[in-house]
Order: sequence, then C-alpha cells, then structure tokens
Amino acid sequence: MDVKKIALLVGALIVAAVTAVMAKNMFSGAGAPEAAASAPVPVGPSILVATKSLPVGTIIDASAIKFQPWPKDLVQTHYFIQGNPDADPSKLIGTVVRNPITAGQPVTQGALVKPGDRGFLAAALGPGMRAITVPVSATSGVGGFIFPGDRVDLVLSQEVPGGGDGPPLKVSETIVRNMRVLATDQRTVSEGKDGKQEVKTFSTVTLEATPKITEKIAVAQAIGQLSLSLRSIADTTAELERAIAAGEIEVPEGDDPNAEKRMLLAIASQPIDTNTSYTVGADVSRFQRRGVPGRGGNGGGSNLASLQATPVAANVPSSSGSSSPVAQGPSVRVSRGNNVTIVPVGAN
Repeated sequence: MDVKKIALLVGALIVAAVTAVMAKNMFSGAGAPEAAASAPVPVGPSILVATKSLPVGTIIDASAIKFQPWPKDLVQTHYFIQGNPDADPSKLIGTVVRNPITAGQPVTQGALVKPGDRGFLAAALGPGMRAITVPVSATSGVGGFIFPGDRVDLVLSQEVPGGGDGPPLKVSETIVRNMRVLATDQRTVSEGKDGKQEVKTFSTVTLEATPKITEKIAVAQAIGQLSLSLRSIADTTAELERAIAAGEIEVPEGDDPNAEKRMLLAIASQPIDTNTSYTVGADVSRFQRRGVPGRGGNGGGSNLASLQATPVAANVPSSSGSSSPVAQGPSVRVSRGNNVTIVPVGAN
C-alpha cells in the first residue's frame, strides 16, 4: 500500500471522529433546555391546598392542609394566601368542611365553617347522625386534651343500692365506644413574648351519635357520672378487624377495592354501643361488693368479695383485755396493730 492511500485513510478517520464529537455535543446541548422546560416552577404566592380528599363534615387537622406555590394569574381573592392574617393554619384547626374538596385543590374561605358560626354543627354531622352535649370536668374530660375530631369512649360510673344495710355496689361501664368529638368549649390564649399557648380545660363536650345512642346518653346522665376515655388513632383498624372476625361486619362482595374501603371507613366512623364492658368495686378493692344481694336475703345472688359469711363464734380479745361483741352474719376483720375489730356487714 502506498503512502498516498494511507494518508487518505487516516484523514477520513480523523474527520469521522471530529464529526461524531460535534454531533454528540449538539444533541446533548439541545436536550438540556428541553428537560428544564418540561418542569416549570409556578411563579406566585403560596396558598392553602388540601393534602387529601376532604368530604363534607371533615374536621380540619394539621395534616389536612398545607401551603403550596400557585401561579400568580390563577390566584383568587377567596384563597387562603400565605402571609394574610386569616390564612394562619393554626386558626383553621377544628373548622369543618362545608363543600367537598379534592386532594391538591385550593381551600376556599367559603368551604370551611368555624366553631361558633351558624351551621357549624349541622355541617359537621354525618348523614343520619345527631349531636349531644355532655358535661365533663378536668378529670372526666382527660385534662382538656380532647379536641374536635378525636375519638372517645363514654364511661358511666354509678352506685347500685345494696340489700339491707350493706354498702352500695360501685360499678363503671363503657356504654358507647368510638364517638367523634364535634366541639368543646375550650379556649386557647397566648401568653408572654414566646407565644406559648395555655390550654384551659372545658366543661362541656359535644359528641356525634345515632338517634338511639343519644337517648341512651341522656338517660346515662341521669343515672350517674359520665367520663371520657380518649382513643388511639390506631384503634380504628383494630376495631375493624375485631368486628369482621366476630361477624359483626359483612365485607361486600365484588372486585372494587375502593368500594370496600369506603364501606369499611364508614363503619369505622360509627359509634358502637354493643359488647359493652364493665368493672365493679370488687375488681378494684377486696372490701367492695361484686354483686347486689337478692330480695330474699343472703341468697338470690349475693356475692360479696373477700367477706367471710360465717358467723363469729367467740369474742375476740383486744390489746386492752376487753372483748369485742359477737358478730353474727357476714363480717370484716380489721386489724390495727394488736387491736382487732369485727365489723359486721349486713345483707339481710
């Protein structure tokens, strides 16, 4: 092969390499602006949007809304714009959704109802549900740490009169579970320069219930004292699993998982007044009753916890040398050091 042909071959290779490098640079440079243009950043103020679907009656909590940049040309005057005094998310906690809001949709001022506004409770109530208010104290109201949207159980404490001269039966019973809190008369005030919030306890709590359960609660207020027991958020799933296993809930047939999910969530939001549990005084103290004597005397179901029902046959000497009187019937032996006292408990 002569030198002329070799030179032509080397020259062709050099030209091909230069052409390939230039083509690569040209295509990579054209792709970068296209990628940058495919994800434009909205230029405008941040407004409140829904982080999830909010149906009618939803009580707003901190996880339901957030600020998001929005195109300036699409901002409406009735949006909650960041920086405005009425757009403080902490002031919107506890408000109720009046019109349905989809996930990612801007939250408008007319879509929310604040506590105290006309129609607040009517908007918060679910279909077929009722609102009932119960009085609470600092102890029976979980120290003021109950807020709208929380789930609570309702506990009734009462005294059942015993037979004869016996003490009454003390008993507490969980009469309703999984009730939604609609409102409280709680108030928060800012104190100091650090802006810390002081939570004051409330005296009434408004709950959501079915018409039948509201009747039960009204009677329960006349029977004894009502207390609230705050439920965990995780109890909703546990309650569903228990109800399905017990056959209380029938899972619908079909291939639509969304329909099944909506049905289960609807059931999980309902208050439950079945399979109630109770605790009597004997479960807490050995000196309390476990049951109420029947009308016929010691028989008929009398069952006193840790009480000796056999008569005392002799006097019991005390440390002073005197003897205590003979006690007939059920009695309790009380020891204070060397002093022993027989306390009769009548159940005639």
